[in-house]
Amino acid sequence: MCYFSEGGTVQRLIHRLKYQKDVEVGRYLGEFFGQRLRDSNRFGGIDLIVPVPLHWTRRRQRGYNQSDWFARGLSQGMERPWDSSVLGRGRKTRSQTSKGRMSRFENVEDAFLVRNMEGLKNKWILLVDDVMTTGATLEACGRKILEIPGTRLSFATIACAT
Repeated sequence: MCYFSEGGTVQRLIHRLKYQKDVEVGRYLGEFFGQRLRDSNRFGGIDLIVPVPLHWTRRRQRGYNQSDWFARGLSQGMERPWDSSVLGRGRKTRSQTSKGRMSRFENVEDAFLVRNMEGLKNKWILLVDDVMTTGATLEACGRKILEIPGTRLSFATIACAT
């Protein structure tokens, strides 16, 4: 949806969502972006919106999953269902923020699992996260989803790091 640059407005919004417990930022941005995706007619066939999961210890520490709030807003704006129980983290990973490109991919390799393979067969999934830097997290989740027969996959993020 936006470009993320150091010290910019988008960075401040992401920090409010992620570290200051302002979940309404995620919901609002999702709803705003979802309406644009819906109106573009390119995403009308999306069957389900799925947020990238947090490990249960990180979720307990933060109190919520910021990508889940973005997914909720997208769901409202696109008028499509979302489900935060589809993906899980099979193992805890270290924060990606200070890692280089290859370390990010290694960090999340085999970290995710699909919980409902049968329910996702032949579905078009919109996988969502807050920020995409290298795409390592989205790729790791996406690979698991694409193991399911007949799935189609698209991605949406609040921001893409420049």
